[in-house]
Amino acid sequence: MLWLTVQEGGSRPPRTLLCSLADLKTSHVEIPVLLVECHSCSLKQLVHFLGFCFQVITGGHYDVDCRLEDPDGIVLYKEMKKQYDSFTFTASRNGTYKFCFSNEFSTFTHKTVYFDFQVGEDPPLFPSENRVTALTQMESACVSIHEALKSVIDYQTHFRLREAQGRSRAEDLNTRVAYWSIGEAIILLVVSIGQVFLLKSFFSDKRTTTTRVGS
Repeated sequence: MLWLTVQEGGSRPPRTLLCSLADLKTSHVEIPVLLVECHSCSLKQLVHFLGFCFQVITGGHYDVDCRLEDPDGIVLYKEMKKQYDSFTFTASRNGTYKFCFSNEFSTFTHKTVYFDFQVGEDPPLFPSENRVTALTQMESACVSIHEALKSVIDYQTHFRLREAQGRSRAEDLNTRVAYWSIGEAIILLVVSIGQVFLLKSFFSDKRTTTTRVGS
C-alpha cells in the first residue's frame, strides 16, 4: 500500500498511475481542509471493466466529495459528502481517467480516505480455464479456493478499515478526555487557592486607626 500526505492550500496536479490489465491500485490519502486531491490512471489499452471504491477512515463526519472523469473530461461519477461508495463502469476508450477527493466544505478537520482502483477482470487461474471442456476436479478445487481467498482478502480489508476508524475515534476521545481532565485540575486548583484566601480574610485582624483633629 502507498501512503500519501498532501499539504493544505488549494489543489495539486493529479498524480498519474500507470494502470495495466488486471491491476489494483490501493492507497490511503490524507486530505487537509479546503483542499482537493486528484489522482489519474493512464490506460494504455482498452478494457471492459473498471472498478472504483473508497471509504473515509478518519475526520469529522467521515464524509468527502468524490468525482470521476474520463479522458474527455466527462463526469462519470459524482457524489457529495459520502462516507463510502463503489462504482464500476466500462471504459469507452483508452487514456487518462481522473478521480478527485474534495474536502473543501470542511473548515476544521482533515480527512483520511482509503481507495482502490481496479483495472480489468482478474486473469484466469489456469491458461486453459476458458476452454470448452470441463475443468478437472483438481482445477475446480483450485478455482474455488482462489475465489474463497479473494473473499477473505476483501473481509480483511473491510475489518482493517473498521479497526482504523475505531482506533481514530478512541484516540480522539482519549485526547478530549485528557484536555478536559487538565482543565478540571486547573479549575480545582484555582478554586482551592481562592477558598484559602477567602477563609484567611475571615480570620485576619483588621486594625482601625482614629485620627484626632485639634482645634
